[in-house]
Amino acid sequence: MCTVCGCGTATVEGEKAGAEKSAHTHHDHSHDHPHDHRHDHADPHHTHDERGGAIDFGAGLAGVHAPGLSQERIVRIERDILSKNDAYARDNRALLAQRGTLALNLVSSPGSGKTTLLVRTINDMKQRLAVAVIEGDQQTSNDAERIRATGAPAIQINTGKGCHLDAHMVGHALESLQLRKGGALFIENVGNLVCPSAFDLGEAHKVVVLSVTEGEDKPLKYPDMFAAADLMLLNKADLLPHLAFDVGACLANALRVNPLLQTLVVSATTGEGIAAFYAWIEARAALAASGAGAAKAG
Repeated sequence: MCTVCGCGTATVEGEKAGAEKSAHTHHDHSHDHPHDHRHDHADPHHTHDERGGAIDFGAGLAGVHAPGLSQERIVRIERDILSKNDAYARDNRALLAQRGTLALNLVSSPGSGKTTLLVRTINDMKQRLAVAVIEGDQQTSNDAERIRATGAPAIQINTGKGCHLDAHMVGHALESLQLRKGGALFIENVGNLVCPSAFDLGEAHKVVVLSVTEGEDKPLKYPDMFAAADLMLLNKADLLPHLAFDVGACLANALRVNPLLQTLVVSATTGEGIAAFYAWIEARAALAASGAGAAKAG
C-alpha cells in the first residue's frame, strides 16, 4: 500500500506545476537505510518461513511494513486515505452515470502495452464510440500525445512521485473533458500492479493488462490487482511462438486469484482477439447509456 511509499502531489496538464491535486499527501521519505544495525526477530511486522527461508513483511493487520509505525496505526492511516478517496470516487461515479459514460480503469505493470492497445482500440472504434482518455504517468505527456494523434481528447496527469492515480486527480481531469452519452472514458493508470488496486477512481471496471513477456505467475505475485479487476487482457500474443510461456497456466493462476475474472488473449500489434474486447466494451457502454451502468456490470 502507498501509505508508506512516499506519494506526493500531482499536476493535471495545463495547470501550474506543483499545484496540489492529490486527495492524499504522504510524508516523503526514502526507503533506503543502512543495514549496520540488528533487526529484532520478534518484530510483529514480519514472519519467517523456516522451511523456505522467506521473510513475509505483510504479516500484520495492514498487510504492509512501515518501520517505526505500528500495524494498528498503518490501518488507521490507510482507512483515512481510502475513505477520502472513496468519497471523491462516488462523486466521479455519479457524474459518469449522469453523462451515461462507461469508465474503464486500465492497470498493468510498465511495458505491458496499455498505450499501444488503447491507440488501436480508439482507431478501430472511433467511428462507433465516442472516446475520451485520462493518461496517468509520473512524468511526460508522451502517452497523451499518442492518444491525441488518434483524434480522441486526452488529459495528462503527471503524478510526480505518486505511484498511482486517485479519484481526486481524476475528478479534476473530468472537469476538462466533454463526455458523451454511450461513450467510453479510458483511464490509463500509472504502470504499477500494487497501489492502483486499492484506489477506486469511480470507474465501472478495472481492466488489468498482462503481457506474455512477464511470466505466468504474475497473478500470484500481485494478487490484489487481479482480485480487483473484472477483465484481464493477456497481451502480446503475437510473441508466443518466440517465448516459453504457458497461456493455460497463466489463466489458471489468474482464475485461482479471482474465479470471476474474465480473460481474453489479445495482440495489440496484430489485432488477435481484439474483436472480443471491443464487443465487451460496447455491451457495457450500452448499459451505461441506459442508466444500468451506474452499478457495476458483470
